[in-house]
Amino acid sequence: MFHCIFSPITARGYICELYQGHFQLPELGPIGSNGLANTRDFQIPVAAFDEDDSQWHVIAKFNNSLFSATQFHTPFDVVGWHGNYYPYKYDLGRFNVIGSISFDHPDPSIFTVLTAPSDHVGTAIIDFVIFPPRWLVQEDTFRPPWYHRNTMSEFMGLISGEYDAKVGNGFRPAGASLHNIMSAHGPDAKAWHNASQAQLVPQKIGENSIAFMFESSLMLGVTEWGLKTCEKVQEEYNEESWEPLKRHFTRQSLKI
Repeated sequence: MFHCIFSPITARGYICELYQGHFQLPELGPIGSNGLANTRDFQIPVAAFDEDDSQWHVIAKFNNSLFSATQFHTPFDVVGWHGNYYPYKYDLGRFNVIGSISFDHPDPSIFTVLTAPSDHVGTAIIDFVIFPPRWLVQEDTFRPPWYHRNTMSEFMGLISGEYDAKVGNGFRPAGASLHNIMSAHGPDAKAWHNASQAQLVPQKIGENSIAFMFESSLMLGVTEWGLKTCEKVQEEYNEESWEPLKRHFTRQSLKI
């Protein structure tokens, strides 16, 4: 169960609710002790007491349903708590990006902030992955994500700026895209064109942007509201992103 508490100050964002297991930092393996998200950068509340007798609307989720109540005191009038489960926050700007300094496009697992492993080794109920500002320096490499399909579902979101694999096709902050298990996908036509024509010099990307991905070994469903009611589905996704891509090879040019 989790709680969303709304004060007069409105907060906006994305929420991922985990029903199985717990989030943990990924194993760093050959990376060693320094890199990605570090334990020291996660912050937890200190004991404090807040006095506020204004009206608060509290919404709680239980058994996949939402319940609400109104109270005339702040929910933060608590001196402290006892136990070992407590809320924490993490500044994504503190993520230490690891990447290739020679050639090839690394797997996005190097951008994992938190993971919730499943019972099957090597797969996760959910991985929380971010794509923050970073340098690209690879040689002889198509730098954006290649065209692929995975055994993991990918839910992409954009917090700010522009995602380098979706250029100018309506993918905006607060938007999202979903490619479920085994769905073929990759950069849109404009991103492919830009990357194919670019001179491969050191390049800083995402200077003022940050994208993220919820990646899961489970298939993700979309609500009726998300598919129809919200009326924000990009109906022309195929026409705008994929149809402009043209074939640039023939059997003769490949000498098959």
